[in-house]
Amino acid sequence: MTTLGLSTTSAGKLKVDALVVGVTKGPDGPVPAEGAADVDKALGGGLAAAVTALAGTGRAGEVTKIPTAGRLPAAVVVAVGLGESPAQGGAFEPETVRRAVGAGVRALAGTAKVGVAVPAGDAEAVGAVSEGALLGAYAYLRYRRASTDDHKAPVAEVTVVTGRAKDRAAKAAADRAQVLATAVHLARDLVNTPPNDLPPAAFADAATAEARGIDLKVEVLDEKALVKGGYGGILGVGQGSTNPPRLVRMTYRHPRAKKHLALVGKGITFDSGGLSLKPPQSMEWMKSDMGGAAAVLAAMTALARLKPKVDVTGYAPLAENMPSGTAQRPSDVLTTYGGKTVEVLNTDAEGRLVLADAIMRACEDSPQQVVDVATLTGAQLVALGSRTSGIMANDEEFRDRVFEVSRRVGEAMWPMPLPDELRKSLDSEVADIANMGDRYGGMLVAGLFLKDFVPDGVTWAHLDIAGPAFNSGEPFGYTPKGGTGAAVRTLVGLAEQLAAG
Repeated sequence: MTTLGLSTTSAGKLKVDALVVGVTKGPDGPVPAEGAADVDKALGGGLAAAVTALAGTGRAGEVTKIPTAGRLPAAVVVAVGLGESPAQGGAFEPETVRRAVGAGVRALAGTAKVGVAVPAGDAEAVGAVSEGALLGAYAYLRYRRASTDDHKAPVAEVTVVTGRAKDRAAKAAADRAQVLATAVHLARDLVNTPPNDLPPAAFADAATAEARGIDLKVEVLDEKALVKGGYGGILGVGQGSTNPPRLVRMTYRHPRAKKHLALVGKGITFDSGGLSLKPPQSMEWMKSDMGGAAAVLAAMTALARLKPKVDVTGYAPLAENMPSGTAQRPSDVLTTYGGKTVEVLNTDAEGRLVLADAIMRACEDSPQQVVDVATLTGAQLVALGSRTSGIMANDEEFRDRVFEVSRRVGEAMWPMPLPDELRKSLDSEVADIANMGDRYGGMLVAGLFLKDFVPDGVTWAHLDIAGPAFNSGEPFGYTPKGGTGAAVRTLVGLAEQLAAG
């Protein structure tokens, strides 16, 4: 993990290998942002001209590398675009700063020491700069052997330049950023791990290992315990695989907690579709179908380190959805945890089956709020694209609160409805409910299915992160190609909000 420090040393004197500074988009071209003055002076007032000469404009998301030719201790200056300057006396949006810094640090992979001199005048800004830098400093290199030299390691050390370096609040913000980034990197690593090395049992082992040394308790139910407990959804999905399913329960407790939050994450460690087999191309990124479980585990580790005054229980229902002679069939009926029966019309609608078991079990812990997170539907990508998650809930006020938290932490999500008229399409001819309904509005139909397993009086929200959990395109901002760690920061933010309120 990249190390992070704060310094009051001016950017122009910082002994690093490279410097990241901000530039804004002015009416006549790029303009050096706050923190870049010393660098601009060392370059003879030519920072903006150099950015312009290299086709930069200061537009948000731009990255321009400029050699210093010995005029600074740093060999390279990376100018990152922040977009238009905020109104007089205003500050840049934290997410704008995160993305800009993340893009700059990501572009410096292979560099040992990097200084960041982007506006960081208060604790919130220090936190945003720190988060962006650490989230951008990521690479998944576990399986690189012969190609190691072709793939650079992330930046090893980041120093954030700020006049608040000695302030307690700024230090706390930087420390929090380190915890959050460590958690997001964990989720990314899990999603990126090939499915042959991360069957359900291995994921459960990883959860146990991550809990060591922190205030996090982990319990694992194996296939025998699942049978005994009546977890028919998890067992049904997993019965076609030689790798048996698991249910991981994680608990964080605070001695002065007054409220309780439950988190549930879909953990399909590989999704072939089962007997309702996916096309080959659709399977290529299905190692990411446990992105919800990865987010819950990662968030739980962060909470155990941040120690908010709230109790949090996390559930990760884990199964591998494979076709075989023992696999569940279309028209099979499963009895889920709690006794409700489900007719399986499509074995590729499996995530909702494992979540049904885990949501019912989580509600037995009497939480004030339950949030499930899942790479649940292809319909999410159709409705919202690959970068924006959908938020559904049985309480509009809570749905909007989740949205506000996601916006504040910098994760793109959007509130979606759960129309009553779509529920009828889930009616089964033989069981209590079917696992498939109307093909139009599929993301919403899946949300309505899950809502059926939430007892009356429990406040619940569902996050569909099918697209955002795995970036199959080019990297952007602080987001790498592959696993992204989607929803980790939102889950942590929700727990902290509950603790504060």
